[in-house]
Amino acid sequence: MKAFLPVLFCLLLSGCANDDQINNCNFLLDVGVASNLNLNLPQYSPLLVTGNSVYVQNQGNLGIIVVNTGLERFRAWDAADPNHPPSSCSLLQINGIDAECGCEDGNKYSLITGQSLNNQLPCGLKEYRVTVSGSNILINN
Repeated sequence: MKAFLPVLFCLLLSGCANDDQINNCNFLLDVGVASNLNLNLPQYSPLLVTGNSVYVQNQGNLGIIVVNTGLERFRAWDAADPNHPPSSCSLLQINGIDAECGCEDGNKYSLITGQSLNNQLPCGLKEYRVTVSGSNILINN
């Protein structure tokens, strides 16, 4: 039993490794998001069609992107590239069901999954909670 305890202690300590990928995902702030999109309004009506996305300013870090993924399912992502500090080039531009940052590396992300498309990147898109209530899409964190 005395020999077992040191071995158990060593195993526990080895499981506490540093994960640099988590440390690389700290560019975006945890800002409060509370948005109500009424699908009856013309600026949000594109969301009535599967695969369409809209950009909403003044929410999240650099705005939010909301996408209709089908079967009345919506996802909302922060519009800032999580692999860059927020800047004018890190604002994601919508291209169908994908988004791309304007920085030199041109990171691309799927608006369906939030994962990178062109490179293995440490951070996926920052997602916000979406609730559908009638013709309203409520987005918050």
